[in-house]
Amino acid sequence: MARKAKKRRYSRSAGDDVEREMRRYKKGTAKSGPGGRGGRVKSRKQAIAIGLSEARKKGKKVPKKASKRKTAKKATRKTAKKTSKKTSKKTSKRKSAKR
Repeated sequence: MARKAKKRRYSRSAGDDVEREMRRYKKGTAKSGPGGRGGRVKSRKQAIAIGLSEARKKGKKVPKKASKRKTAKKATRKTAKKTSKKTSKKTSKRKSAKR
């Protein structure tokens, strides 16, 4: 059976922007900041992020930044777990003390 085709998360032109930025990074001419006024790009991840942000500015199809969404979800899960654990411990202690 043939696999179902998935929707593209990034447009092809957004990929071209990232590719262009990676070439600059490999040459050593990539700079961070608006208009390339910042310091030299030192990591691949940084180069990819710059390429994606340029694509966003041009209005190309690029999903929202995942890090903000993930950290918000994780934070709410952690606090929910902590509160449920605390309440269950307190109730068990109370029961043993009453006996």
